[in-house]
Amino acid sequence: MSRARPSAASTPAPVQRGRGRDRHGRGIRSSVTGPYLPPLQTRIDTFDMTVASTVDYLRSVLPDQLSDVTFEVAAGPASVLPGIGVERWTVYPAERRVLFYRLPIQRLTRLHRDDDLHRRMVIESCVFRAIAELLGKDPWDLAPDRFRHF
Repeated sequence: MSRARPSAASTPAPVQRGRGRDRHGRGIRSSVTGPYLPPLQTRIDTFDMTVASTVDYLRSVLPDQLSDVTFEVAAGPASVLPGIGVERWTVYPAERRVLFYRLPIQRLTRLHRDDDLHRRMVIESCVFRAIAELLGKDPWDLAPDRFRHF
């Protein structure tokens, strides 16, 4: 059974909607937390803050060696290395630059306990290992007094 097609006269004119409205015309969405609470932190924000705080700590410990080093965060590497897999970071010694890949660090690392502390420790360990690779040192030699609490 075929349907009758609507004529051009019976189709409604397109509705003109202003900027900042969603497709149903209800207006701009508010934040999930509401106007009285601080905005939620995303995994991207947490990752960036963890990398930045770890780099700041290492710059305070090794100011001469890390003063001209640039640190960047990218979503992921452009390709997979055959036989190695997905890189967590890339070090460019000639440019004095370290590039961290957020998604492989966050998603491909197996944690024995999946909580905020262990996720932060994985990110910090990647930062320590990448900087150690740049400087040609062992990661434990970067800040030996950090883990001595006695």
